[in-house]
Amino acid sequence: MLSVLRVHLPSDIPIVGCELTPYVLLRRPDKTVTTEDVPESTPLDGHFLRYKWYRIQSDKKVAICSVHPSEQATLQCLGCVKAKIPVAKSYHCSTKCFSDAWQHHRVLHERAASAVNENGAEEDELFGRFNSAGSGVVNASLPASQSNPSLSNGAAPVYPAAVAQRSGGETWFEVGRSKTYTPTADDIGHVLKLECFVVDVETKLAVGLSNTVLTSRVIPAPSPCPRRLIPVSGVDVMGHLDSDGHISTTGTFTVLSYNILSDAYATSESYSYCPSWALSWPYRRQNLLREIVGYRADIVCLQEVQSDHFEEFFGPELDKHGYQALFKRKTAEVFNGNINTIDGCATFFRRDRFSHVKKYEVEFNKAAQSLTDALVPSVQKKTALSRLVKDNVALIVVLEAKFINQVIDNPGKRQLVCVANTHVNVHQDLKDVKLWQVHTLLKGLEKIAASANIPMLVCGDFNAIPGSAPHALLAMGKVDPMHPDLVVDPLGILRPLSKLAHQLPLVSAYSSFARMGVGLGLEQHRRRMDPSTNEPLFTNCTRDFIGTLDYIFYSADSLTVESLLELLDEDSLRKDTALPSPEWSSDHIALLAEFRCMPRTRR
Repeated sequence: MLSVLRVHLPSDIPIVGCELTPYVLLRRPDKTVTTEDVPESTPLDGHFLRYKWYRIQSDKKVAICSVHPSEQATLQCLGCVKAKIPVAKSYHCSTKCFSDAWQHHRVLHERAASAVNENGAEEDELFGRFNSAGSGVVNASLPASQSNPSLSNGAAPVYPAAVAQRSGGETWFEVGRSKTYTPTADDIGHVLKLECFVVDVETKLAVGLSNTVLTSRVIPAPSPCPRRLIPVSGVDVMGHLDSDGHISTTGTFTVLSYNILSDAYATSESYSYCPSWALSWPYRRQNLLREIVGYRADIVCLQEVQSDHFEEFFGPELDKHGYQALFKRKTAEVFNGNINTIDGCATFFRRDRFSHVKKYEVEFNKAAQSLTDALVPSVQKKTALSRLVKDNVALIVVLEAKFINQVIDNPGKRQLVCVANTHVNVHQDLKDVKLWQVHTLLKGLEKIAASANIPMLVCGDFNAIPGSAPHALLAMGKVDPMHPDLVVDPLGILRPLSKLAHQLPLVSAYSSFARMGVGLGLEQHRRRMDPSTNEPLFTNCTRDFIGTLDYIFYSADSLTVESLLELLDEDSLRKDTALPSPEWSSDHIALLAEFRCMPRTRR
């Protein structure tokens, strides 16, 4: 007979909006062991599995610490109460917790004090509006209550459900009847209970004992400090957002670039400082989706997107928000794992803002093969390919803008934009390979620009710090022959050095912060920039490394930067931590720039 051997949950800490799917080990009637589900629709030998989820509600109310959501709160910030900040943000587990978090916490007070504009209406933040339920959950794509029709937890009745049991001041409410349950805001502070048992098809009665799992208390999804668009002109661009969050200024569009940290790389060994529940994919994917959707970008360039996650999650979910998706998976000459988990570059664009014209795929492995065939003696080819073949790719997409009626300098002409999305090799001892990959990409973009004469956007994780040879090639159009990175060239692939140049008028979008005039808060943002390179102090922040690896480059002769997403600093990242964290689910930070199309400069 069918029997349950083991039931456990991937994480002991349930989070609002993040699916809970138990691991269930079964013994089939033929004595074989499996993890495949046996639903009522396809019973096995006259039996099937049934699941029931309960919320255990104590008569005693329990507040949860806003900084350490797995801890019970012992004190409350009265300033938050007076400022009408969501009550969940006011709780702390100790005086030390409150003191350590003050630099971050006081930002809530400052924002609350300035959150009412001249009309008395609340000012929208680009990413981080709180919902009215007061749970501290960012109001974007996650459901706030089971009453939300987009949330399905099986055949459970609408609250209040039938009382399953009451003892010792506890009441159990049935909240779900499917294998997967998604905690809601109503569950915050309460323990969940899962029952899994075998049911006879004919009698519909349970057979044998049920297997029970209790969780810790449900916590709200931690919400990071909101990030705003900072206009380079010093005028608050948030006033230009329409009711749907789009930039309403004619001729402008926004571009997001974000390395989201593939689940395959998000191991507890690499990120031991991040709580296991915050490192789990069910949590991170919802937190990443909420963040990405919250930025409301017209074009989204993501790196480290696993193939299965693109197909099963990001593609379908962003489609619901009006995005069309394109994906280029890395090649697999080096990769030796499950092909479905290999990552790649994904580019999304709003259907109402752009239409797809053409797609180019760059496989650096193919370019490496061509290079070695042409330049490397046959006896050295194996060594050369071993160094050059690293599976990295780039996805290039040509889009046509729908939001510009006429091109200023040529009425009636289509407004096209070319967007390159790439992830360059990570190994720091392969400086020649990094530079060669960037050079190969730029040469391809030069050909596209020459044939179509369209503005370029080059986004991605280049794994190159400001001042490195790849960064110099991108930003300056050439590399100084005396650059120290050029010393590493065992295959001679960078020779002659004169070839390390391109004609694209590329400029780093975030260097615009260094060129801004005097304005409210602009000095604060300049402090987040490196004055020697005019790039952010960091876009990647782990315990082992902090620095800038991600960029958005643009054609300065046809595009101009209107505004930039504010950078994070030590106040935004909580003290003594690194990325990823419960608030930010990647070890990189997102970059976003708003551009305006302008007449091309004659060259």
